[in-house]
Amino acid sequence: MQAIQVTQFGDPHVLTCTDIAPPALSSDTQVLVEIKAAGVNPVDTYIRAGTYGRLPDLPYTPGIDGAGVVTEVGAGVTGIEVGDRVYGGWPISGTYAQVALYDQAWVYPLPAHLSFEQGACIFVPYSTAYRALFHKAQAQPGDTVLVHGATGAVGLAAVQLAVARGMRVIATGGSAPGQQLVTAQGADLVLDHHSDDYQAAIQDATDGQGVDVIVEMLANVNLGNDLPLLAPGGRLAIVGSRGPVTINPRDIMAKDSMVTAVNLFNTPAATLHRIQRALYAGLRQHTLSPVVYQTLSLQAAAAAHQRVLEPGGQGNWLLVP
Repeated sequence: MQAIQVTQFGDPHVLTCTDIAPPALSSDTQVLVEIKAAGVNPVDTYIRAGTYGRLPDLPYTPGIDGAGVVTEVGAGVTGIEVGDRVYGGWPISGTYAQVALYDQAWVYPLPAHLSFEQGACIFVPYSTAYRALFHKAQAQPGDTVLVHGATGAVGLAAVQLAVARGMRVIATGGSAPGQQLVTAQGADLVLDHHSDDYQAAIQDATDGQGVDVIVEMLANVNLGNDLPLLAPGGRLAIVGSRGPVTINPRDIMAKDSMVTAVNLFNTPAATLHRIQRALYAGLRQHTLSPVVYQTLSLQAAAAAHQRVLEPGGQGNWLLVP
C-alpha cells in the first residue's frame, strides 16, 4: 500500500510517500480501516520535527485523524462490522496511508450525512476544543467566550461547540474570508486580531466586564494581552503555543482568574470516549459540522505540513490516499 514514512525527524521533506506492506491484525480486538481521508494537524508537524514531548519509534507513518471503511475485524470485536463507515483516534499505525490499524475502542461510527473528509476532521480538533471549553475552562451556557484564532480546525470546532451550548461567542481571525467563515458558524462578534483596537472592541462589547472564557490558539503571541480581557473569575485554556511568553502574574491575581492548558495525549481514555459520544450527538443533530479547507494527495504531505502552520487557514487540511 502507499503510505507516508518518516525515517528521520526533520523538516517537511522527511515525509516520503512509498510502498510498504499493509498492517495486519495482531489481536482479536483490532480493526483494519481503509483510509479515505486523513486529517493533518499541527501536532503532526511537531512530532515529525522531533520537537514534541512524545515521539514514535522510527520509521513511522504519521497521522492521528482518519476516516474510512472497515475492511477487517478481529474475532473478539463487537459492534463494528466490515463495511462500516467510521472515524478513528489513536491509530496503532498512522493514517497517512491507504490502510490503518486500530484497536476497536478507538473506532467510532461516522454519521451518514458526513463525508469521509469531514470524518477525518473530528477526533483531534473537536476533542481538543471540547476538552478546552468544557473540562478545562468550565464554560457554561450564558458565558461570553473569546475564541482567539478561530479560523483553524480547533477554533472553528470551539465556536460551533460554544454556540450549540448557548454561549455568546466573540472570535478573532486574521483575514476577511476567515472572519466570514467564523461568522457563518454562529459567532456573535468577529474581530481582526491584527487590528490595533480589537482588545478595546472586546471590552466595549462586554461593557467593560471582559469575557468569562478564552480559548487561546497562540499563547506565545497573545497570552499577555489575553489576561486583562478576562472578567472576574475568568478562565483561559491554552490550546497552542509555539514559544515562550512573558506575562504579569498580577493580571491573573487581580481577577482571581484561572489559566490552564490542553494536551490531548494526557486525556484519559474514558474521558475521550465520553467526548466522542457527546460529539456524535452534535454531529447527528447538525449542530456540529466539520469544515474542510484543503484536500491534497499523499504525495503532497510535505506541502500540507508547511501550510497547516501558516496564517490564514479556514478549517481542516486533509490528505486523501
